Amino acid sequence: MTEFFDALETRDSAAREEALLGALPIQVAHAKLASAAFAEILKDVDPSRVKSRLALAALPVTRKHELLELQLAGRSRGGSVFGGFSARGFGASMPRVFASPGPIYEPEGTSKDYWRMARAIFAAGFRPGELIHNSFSYHFVPAGSMMETGAHALGCTVFPGGTGQTEQQVQAMAELKPGGYIGTPSFLKIILEKAAEMGVALPSVGKAMFGGEAFPPSLRDWFTAHGVAGYQCYATADLGLIAFETTAREGLVVDEGVIVEVVRPGTGDPVAPGEVGEVVVTTLNPTYPLIRFGTGDLSAVLPGNCPTGRTNTRIKGWMGRADQTTKIRGMFVHPGQIDQIAKRFPEVGRVRLVVTGEMANDTMTLKVETSCGGPDALSAKLMEAIRDVTKLRGQVEIVLPGTLPNDGKVIEDARSYR
Repeated sequence: MTEFFDALETRDSAAREEALLGALPIQVAHAKLASAAFAEILKDVDPSRVKSRLALAALPVTRKHELLELQLAGRSRGGSVFGGFSARGFGASMPRVFASPGPIYEPEGTSKDYWRMARAIFAAGFRPGELIHNSFSYHFVPAGSMMETGAHALGCTVFPGGTGQTEQQVQAMAELKPGGYIGTPSFLKIILEKAAEMGVALPSVGKAMFGGEAFPPSLRDWFTAHGVAGYQCYATADLGLIAFETTAREGLVVDEGVIVEVVRPGTGDPVAPGEVGEVVVTTLNPTYPLIRFGTGDLSAVLPGNCPTGRTNTRIKGWMGRADQTTKIRGMFVHPGQIDQIAKRFPEVGRVRLVVTGEMANDTMTLKVETSCGGPDALSAKLMEAIRDVTKLRGQVEIVLPGTLPNDGKVIEDARSYR
């Protein structure tokens, strides 16, 4: 592949990092000044000093549940429906507001391709002058608008198919002959199966960009067998585009307009390259300047560059959820507490709390990687720390470094729920 959306995709990695970190203190200063929520969250932060990844990692992570709590608190007091996170108010600078489950309200700004989706649409094979059949929802959630504004920025025409009305979707595709489809993979599968049932051929739909659902290899192969080359994007209603798939099909390439970190679940501490952790994103969006926003999604950084020639960081894609809070004997245990226990012992590496047994009669065992020569003494100290931090008794199992799986799990609930 020799075509790219723009020159940013193939720039030198050092030049990209310099540009992103150069914009970072400006964005942090803007967030403090224009966003009441970040004025409080970052009250002790000097933006001019936040010009490295190390400095960024020292800032607090704001997670989705915290954003929702602040939004709910703001509404109950008759204040900002956005919880103070939006840097803009209603009016010409905010043409639309959307709602995600919670409800969490998200603003849409006026900049061209506000959600930055054009890059992902281009990577999926769409080109200016094509018609795109957009089957993401156009009401409440921003997905429909995210894709439409990206398609317009790319120079495409959009048919706003939305969801439902499968026979009408088939009819529109047969008559308009779009160059491709954007929406969830499951809905396109339903449409193609309905078209076959109706005896209607849809030869123009040869490519698709998917989001909103998992897109496993088995489903990708199904579409390939039906003449559709499908690619996935990773985006959220809060952040817009985070990463996108390319023709190489080796992970997802990070978007040019965000700074992505992978941190240990329940903490803000970046993990080693290749280790699974929570995806934390800082946007350069002036309307909604989210600084270190925890997505709650698990992923890991892939080594090397994309074979297509794109030079930005790659991640493996969605690998599960990071919020592993578990109720044990009537008490909630959080990943952050497990990290707190581990940090008391410098000789300890990766840890994992495994909960077994049956509900109300369960056992928790902290598996600990260490090459410590005195495991019995360490186990006793760890058991004491478990009791101190969680207020629950737990066992300790010492294992060799590299034994625990690299899947981002800090707490594994292996209980029987029968």
